Amino acid sequence: MKSSTGFSLVHEVRSEPYPPEANDEIGRRRGDRDISFSTPDRLNDFLDVLVQRARITNFNEVELYFGGDIINLRDSISPRNELEALHSILEVIDKSRSGEKYTMKTIQQKLQEEIVDRIDKVGMKFSEETKIVGDIGCDKEKGLLDWGVDNDVEGAGRGAIAKEDLKVGDIALEIPVSVIISEELLYESDMFSIFEKIDGISEETMLLLWSMKEKHNKKSKFKLYFDTLPGKFNTGLSFGIDAVMSLDGTLLLEEIVQAKEHLRAQYDELFPALSDCNPDVFPPEFYTWEQFLWACELWYSNSMKVIFSDGKLRTCLIPVAGFLNHSICPHIMHYGRIDATTNSLKFPLSRTCRSGEQCFLSYGNFSSSHVLTFYGFLPQGDNPYDVIPLDIDVAQDEDSEVVTPASEWSSHMVRGTWLSKNHEMFHYGLPTPLLDHLRRARNLVHQSKTHVRHLLLTLSRRTQELLETDIDVLRDLSATFEGMMEALGDENPEDSHMRWTLALEYSQDYIGRSQV
Repeated sequence: MKSSTGFSLVHEVRSEPYPPEANDEIGRRRGDRDISFSTPDRLNDFLDVLVQRARITNFNEVELYFGGDIINLRDSISPRNELEALHSILEVIDKSRSGEKYTMKTIQQKLQEEIVDRIDKVGMKFSEETKIVGDIGCDKEKGLLDWGVDNDVEGAGRGAIAKEDLKVGDIALEIPVSVIISEELLYESDMFSIFEKIDGISEETMLLLWSMKEKHNKKSKFKLYFDTLPGKFNTGLSFGIDAVMSLDGTLLLEEIVQAKEHLRAQYDELFPALSDCNPDVFPPEFYTWEQFLWACELWYSNSMKVIFSDGKLRTCLIPVAGFLNHSICPHIMHYGRIDATTNSLKFPLSRTCRSGEQCFLSYGNFSSSHVLTFYGFLPQGDNPYDVIPLDIDVAQDEDSEVVTPASEWSSHMVRGTWLSKNHEMFHYGLPTPLLDHLRRARNLVHQSKTHVRHLLLTLSRRTQELLETDIDVLRDLSATFEGMMEALGDENPEDSHMRWTLALEYSQDYIGRSQV
């Protein structure tokens, strides 16, 4: 997997298997000489260096943007990033173990054991409580599991709760291609000849329309699968009027309204025209707006992107795999490619799942509002992808004598300051790219000591200027979000702005002391 920097960890580690810092710290000797780790602490120190580099390599866009929130890379950035970093090192070790001499294999084995132990610690830190709620739909779900076993679905008997201890790398679930609902089924249907005549219709839309009719087919190969699906998904797309009214003034309401308007426009383009022209293929009673919305929720909440053996990426429904719920710290992270050898889709574990524990996978790096809109629930714990995009257009002062460099970021965002680990001066728990962009609007950018020296100002005077600018920046940000918090009906608005106030007071107090 490539990071947002465009380099793969496998490439970096192979080109320089052990970083120079580790060479000095641990005393690695190349050539025919042995590599020695005299103590477990030295082994851990070496692994720490690798993990720190792997965290950077596995940054995604959001993590890269908020990278300035991190004081150092000794702490985990997010559950996803930590698991990806550890697994990327583990993958390199697994690939390099063959052909090595005994001493090297011993060291690699110790590294492997330490990495797996760290993966377990990540899981324990962000674990979610397993709750079994009644027996809703239990008979139908058991029928689907039995159908899965009959159709060679390996691991189907485990459902979403592990019945045995599963280790890192174990296959929790294996689905043969023959039971995956994909575009191949369209070519066998009586709808395909009609679809071919519709300009611009996507494969996803064709599958959606196919599923609306197939769920009523009593002879369908997937009848048991459709029977287990709920009559209502309760995603944000089907929120009632009371729920919608309670969201007044929020970004979530805007997201839901836009999504429903898009879907309604799509439906109106297709119906009733298709049913009027082809009533036998598209029975009107199967293709109402309510049925269309249900099918949209089905595909939004249950579909997966899968790369098939021919290299093509397809949107699919995966029976049985739909039992697996989402988590910000999932057990299963990599599951989107068909194994050409077995012609099946495998779900390997990225961290240990113990007997009786719910087995989670990752639906993607989504905000909670996106998850609620399209999946119908809120993730547990602090979601690092709960960001608010900002539309900021700051014009440069043409009369200014100070030339500031252009920002590397074309868009900006904020998230809860409690997610930041850097609340030091000039940071305040806010992303560095945003602060620099707003400072740039005032022709003052806090970048580096070199930049400070170029301005030929004393450090204390420079610090005072930066803090005065930051006071204006923080006031602007506070005013920006004040209206949003009032719209949410916060019972105590002062609490909502506490962090802004503390940052302002801190900056003003420092200026006062520096002037004494």
